[in-house]
Amino acid sequence: MINNWKEFFIEEKKKAYYIALHEKVMEEYKTKIVYPPYHLVLNAFKLTPFDQVKVVIMGQDPYHNPNQAMGLAFSVPENVILPPSLKNIYKEIENEYHVKMKQNGDLTYLAKQGVLLLNSLLTVRKNEPMSHQNYGYEHLTEDVILALDQDPSPKVFILWGKSAKSVMKYIHNPKHLILTSAHPSPLSAYNGFFNNNHFKLTNEFLLKNGLTEINWVNEQNRNKFDKK
Repeated sequence: MINNWKEFFIEEKKKAYYIALHEKVMEEYKTKIVYPPYHLVLNAFKLTPFDQVKVVIMGQDPYHNPNQAMGLAFSVPENVILPPSLKNIYKEIENEYHVKMKQNGDLTYLAKQGVLLLNSLLTVRKNEPMSHQNYGYEHLTEDVILALDQDPSPKVFILWGKSAKSVMKYIHNPKHLILTSAHPSPLSAYNGFFNNNHFKLTNEFLLKNGLTEINWVNEQNRNKFDKK
């Protein structure tokens, strides 16, 4: 059992899939425009240490337009217009907590509270969604989820949409909670994402297991969240 992401990646880097994946990705960064910026590829792991992970939210691949991807699923830098899926995530938080979210799409505040915002693919070519789909990232995702599943501390796995739900087969520990629904994309949000109550259900589970709840409301509205 691993204790931190450094240990995890030391072991992963020895594996054939990772060596091949790294070579492909490095070649892409040398010859194409690739997102996120290289120094942010592992941002989710840097901001959310292994022993502090309480919640995992699975995304798909990074945003493929300029100045959006920052290595955290669904997140965009401050002052960037909110992408449609993130708008709907904020709407659901607003509905659950009766607040008005600040229109700042940087989800670092969640990552620092123990929410691992993990894309199943960590890189993408500019304007080419899913362009790195067959690079081997599925092996990395599997190993990340298996490592988290084996950790005895109770966790919540939030899986929105078909792609995210595909990792359910790696989660076996009965201590963990799995929450599933439709994806927050405008194409599916009204088919089961809205009113899924996942943010409140997550906090109920964390509190029941003696863990600190997640403050889902971004900075401007912290006091409103506390008064819920």
